[in-house]
Amino acid sequence: MRRPCPGGRQEPAPEGPQPRGCGGAIEARRSSFSGLQAGTFRVSAGLLLCFGVHGVTRSLLLVALALTGGCTPHPPPRWAEGGAPLAFGPARWEHDGDAVEIQPDGRVLVDGDLRFVLDRVGRVANDDYDPYAVLLPDGQLAGVDNATLGRLGVTNASPPGAVAAWLAVMPDGQVVYFSTDGDRASGGAWKGCTGPILRTCTLVTHLLAVANYAAPSSGVSVGVGVGVGFGY
Repeated sequence: MRRPCPGGRQEPAPEGPQPRGCGGAIEARRSSFSGLQAGTFRVSAGLLLCFGVHGVTRSLLLVALALTGGCTPHPPPRWAEGGAPLAFGPARWEHDGDAVEIQPDGRVLVDGDLRFVLDRVGRVANDDYDPYAVLLPDGQLAGVDNATLGRLGVTNASPPGAVAAWLAVMPDGQVVYFSTDGDRASGGAWKGCTGPILRTCTLVTHLLAVANYAAPSSGVSVGVGVGVGFGY
């Protein structure tokens, strides 16, 4: 049984048509929000990124709340109409023995398990096909309850509340992580991320990073000056 939101707030059913994407892959359902469960994916071995950014606390706490199913969240902004266009094709990212696959229908698998589903108008559903995020036309990644999940260009992404990029997917598929002191760390390489699919690969890389450090089981300290640890 889902707990009510704080303050006894009632959760109305989403207005408008219930969208479908990827040939019907995404269906918005009002059910518990299980999250991406991407904490099992090791984003980068031994990498520590520290961001002294305002606004990150609320966004990460909302994501963590959604991951635990503690509240029925409002869908992201523009869920009904969608946001920025995305292109799909078979792509694969291998790093530290883990494998991420983007399938032509928009499904994203981590070591063969469904983690989330994308559609061609920028919507992201979790592994229960519930609304998780929308990539807006201006590059903002909006989450449930209007949480800010960062910002994306074509090849780079910044974390919630920050301006500087924390990761990039190079045109040759190499994944690079950036720390605020200018250090770089390799995160393996994508294959198949050519042309317009490159931005989709950047989005998936970013989503897994956000889910990893927002996951309640990750042991990450959430707050202003948050320490984001990706490792063993």
